[in-house]
Amino acid sequence: MGFKENLKSELSFQGILVKELSAQTGIKKRTIDNYLREKGNIPSAEIAVKIAEVLNVSVEFLVTGKDRKTSLDNSENYSADVRLLAKKISKMNENEKKLVTVVIDEIERQSDLNER
Repeated sequence: MGFKENLKSELSFQGILVKELSAQTGIKKRTIDNYLREKGNIPSAEIAVKIAEVLNVSVEFLVTGKDRKTSLDNSENYSADVRLLAKKISKMNENEKKLVTVVIDEIERQSDLNER
């Protein structure tokens, strides 16, 4: 994933609207919308730093989806969509978590079969 996808995922994960990010960074909403468009531009380093600071992530994370400064055990190392799934799963009861595990195991099994 690139900057656009990572920014979009992080905004969704944190529940921040573009207009809120705009107000907190001082970057015009239209400019941020442009970064999120299908064929949008990538911001300058200075603007990427402002966005990263407000979202409390690294610029590297916004660009690559990874942050080498974090350990593998640190949830910040995972993309926003994976963290969002983990957040949703953490709110489930034990039976629901078991069901999710069964579904994931079946997806892995099917994937293994398709690779053969």
